[in-house]
Amino acid sequence: MNRRNFIIFLGAIAGTQAIAACKTQVTSGSSLPKALPVHFKPVPGPLPLMTDTVAEAIATFEVTDDLLLPEGYEYDILGSWGDKLGASRFGYNNDYLAFVETAPNEGYLSINFEYISAGTWLQTHEAVTGKKLPLEVVTKALSTQKDGLDAYSLKDSDPLKQQINAICREAMIDQGLGIISLRKTANGKWERTFSKNDRRVTGISGLDDNNHLRCTGPAKTVFRKTSGLGYIDKLGDKIIGTFGNCAGGLTPWGTVLSAEENIQVQVPDAVHADGTSFEPKAMTFAIGDEELSGQGNVFGLCGNKYGWIVEIDPANPADYGTKHSWLGRYRHEAVGIRVVTGKPLAFYSGCDRRGGHIYKFVSKDAVKNPKDKANSKLMENGMLYAAKINADGTGEWIALESKTAINPQKPSDLVGGMINLPDRPKGGYRPVKDDSEVAKYKQQYKTLGDLYQGSPEEKQGAILIDAHYAANACGATCTARPEDTEIAPDGSLYIAFTSGSPSKSDGSPDKTVFKGPKGETPYEYGFVMHLIEDKNDPAAKTFTWKMMALGGDPATGGAGFSNPDNLMLDPKGNLWIVTDVSSDKMNKPSKDDQRGIFGNNTLWFMPTLGENAGQAYRFAIAPMEAELTGPFLTPDQSTLFLSIQHPGETHGQRKDMKTKTETFNLTANGKTFDQTRQIPVGSNFPERKPNSVPNPRSWPSVKRAARSSRDKPSAP
Repeated sequence: MNRRNFIIFLGAIAGTQAIAACKTQVTSGSSLPKALPVHFKPVPGPLPLMTDTVAEAIATFEVTDDLLLPEGYEYDILGSWGDKLGASRFGYNNDYLAFVETAPNEGYLSINFEYISAGTWLQTHEAVTGKKLPLEVVTKALSTQKDGLDAYSLKDSDPLKQQINAICREAMIDQGLGIISLRKTANGKWERTFSKNDRRVTGISGLDDNNHLRCTGPAKTVFRKTSGLGYIDKLGDKIIGTFGNCAGGLTPWGTVLSAEENIQVQVPDAVHADGTSFEPKAMTFAIGDEELSGQGNVFGLCGNKYGWIVEIDPANPADYGTKHSWLGRYRHEAVGIRVVTGKPLAFYSGCDRRGGHIYKFVSKDAVKNPKDKANSKLMENGMLYAAKINADGTGEWIALESKTAINPQKPSDLVGGMINLPDRPKGGYRPVKDDSEVAKYKQQYKTLGDLYQGSPEEKQGAILIDAHYAANACGATCTARPEDTEIAPDGSLYIAFTSGSPSKSDGSPDKTVFKGPKGETPYEYGFVMHLIEDKNDPAAKTFTWKMMALGGDPATGGAGFSNPDNLMLDPKGNLWIVTDVSSDKMNKPSKDDQRGIFGNNTLWFMPTLGENAGQAYRFAIAPMEAELTGPFLTPDQSTLFLSIQHPGETHGQRKDMKTKTETFNLTANGKTFDQTRQIPVGSNFPERKPNSVPNPRSWPSVKRAARSSRDKPSAP
């Protein structure tokens, strides 16, 4: 039981002042800023930072298996996997959260359930759900297959297909979206109200009922085809379920946008030139240590219907989600929506793969009233663009339409020396590793329209379905895993790029843009970019950009964190950043990979204006081997919704308070020193008792902390 999901509330003692730019004098350090633009004392961590009150060598450090917060703050756990939610249950590995206020201290919380962790999910499923899975027969059958099982091709009467169906059905139920109703009581506690609007949208909604998801835009013409180059599920524009739901965003009119990310693990990602999918057998069912892959195979799910942005209205119990195809199909892990009266709506997102792109959709019509729910219609017509980011700090938006010229980036300009391009006439994509191959490709294909088939609208639908590879073909900049796009109060855009390392199969970033403090590539530790549209116009075709912060060791020019992931901007424009260092790299010494020096994952506060702009202040540290996700402030800024994914992901349950000792060579004030670090092996969060496991059934509520009675965690 080493991977669990919790929704955490952080109650601020000073209400809105908790994140106000109040100044506190630091105690020492001539190189430190003169004042801290925060109303909290930053949480101590293993690395000496320029923003610490004392920047000195930390010879010993004890890593703590808890959510560590500044003095004056406390957390409670609201819900977890398996608890009742509507007609179903609370899902697994929750990510993005959005609170839609319907009255003061009351509203709906939308929750993304991203994926399941195969090993621990299978081990704990029966205890949590009361349902026994037919694992023995299925794992025995899988042991005879090298490349997994094609359950889709088996007869419906075959017992093996029925058993695989049972496992995949339970897995798909634990993914998707959830809507719960909440209110804050007079004594400051949050509680569920279990309204009729509480509901689940799972990975198989619509499979056995009429709760299909709907879609809009040109991809509908592809979905409605009755014949084509590839697989068609014969459901027309009806869609079964949503899964891989990672990042998200809240619209001014009260709907939630949920991003489908790593769908390629469950259904075929590649498509044919007409936008139709590869056969379900292209992604077979298999059980691994980390993944239960090919879950869509047994149901015959059509791959081109996944990888979209889903819009849902929490207040409408009949709404099970709409996929807007003009927003593009790719591995979405970023949502930023800009709504300005009298201007077109602009939607920003990123494709979270190595070499993925930044995208912008611009609506055809303008916004009349930002709070009008009719604004959802604006996402049904417009144009999708991909960003070309120039090394000189400028950039332009390239329209993903038939007439756009073919002009891929040269492999020699990319860190990994490879780019994937649409493969014709075969379908799918192929790796290109030589600049001369790109030159030949440009001679063979002149425009995007040459790569796709069908009527003009069908071609546009196919381009949107194949957005990542279409963007590769027309020269959009390959980036460093963009994982969030957030709109600032001034209309500018902040982008988190998590990792600048290459992939042998997906691609890699442009080495002229994504480089370290000394120009080094690859640069693993991540980037935070600030992008400003020309004339501050949402529909601008050009922009300027700069790197606001680089991840990495402060001693070598980094901000002090590694692998920035989700972002949040508060009303004053301050940036909040959560990190996603891989669990198997945390607190692990390595000469080649420095991610271990940063300790556990963290939540950071970063001013974007003034003398301290771009400096990072540590607000929270996650439990062992966990990831902090989905930060969302309530409108009064007194409560922060936060998800904690998979504590104990690598080592599982911490047994008998076991610890290990590691030594790290670090730098402070220009001098190197050795730090001895005591590290828990595994996790007992949230009970934090010897041999306890993460509790999948806890439902405490939140209250504000009192300074005199704060039950402080054992911070070092």
